[in-house]
Amino acid sequence: MIKPNSNVLVLAPHTDDGELGCGGTIVRLLEEGCNVTYVAFSTAELSLPPGFPPNTLKLEVKEATQRLGIPAANVLVFDFEVRKLNYVRQEILETLVRIKRERPIDVVFMPCLQDIHQDHSTVAAEGLRAFKDRTVLGYELIWNNLTFNTTSFVRLQQRHLERKIAALGAYESQRGRSYVSSEFVMSLARTRGVQIGSEFAECFEVLRWVI
Repeated sequence: MIKPNSNVLVLAPHTDDGELGCGGTIVRLLEEGCNVTYVAFSTAELSLPPGFPPNTLKLEVKEATQRLGIPAANVLVFDFEVRKLNYVRQEILETLVRIKRERPIDVVFMPCLQDIHQDHSTVAAEGLRAFKDRTVLGYELIWNNLTFNTTSFVRLQQRHLERKIAALGAYESQRGRSYVSSEFVMSLARTRGVQIGSEFAECFEVLRWVI
């Protein structure tokens, strides 16, 4: 289990990935006294729908993480170009090493290693390199996962998922995507809960477990 007061790092290739992959878990860990740092590597300006200003996702991620309860000082947003993180993987690794040097980290949440999106796979590979001596859990983004090993579960209450849904609601620019809908979020959480005899859960792949 993740101990109360642990230092948790969430790696999001793009704004909203962290909320989608482990938003309910973030809320629970914050309730239990953990210190959560959220890092987004790209604000995906080039993927914005027409009519939205370039800084839209930067503003939306700040609102979303605030709704989860993450302090503003613990939200780091970078401007790497969307779909090209693999071109700057060394810079990403150096950024992660710097974060590790500057902040105490016990547990890392990041995309799983079987995520086929090029940005997600880059963050997963470099995240594991940077934090190979820490506990690392891969979160689930089922629309990108070829396979996913359901080897770790976090039990959640409805209030955790309501906060997750509220956080995703901050992304006005992403409305209409099926995976940000409240119906999808709740149905996936119920499915994962059924696997462990709980009403709701989020599921993770254990990439490294350090005791």
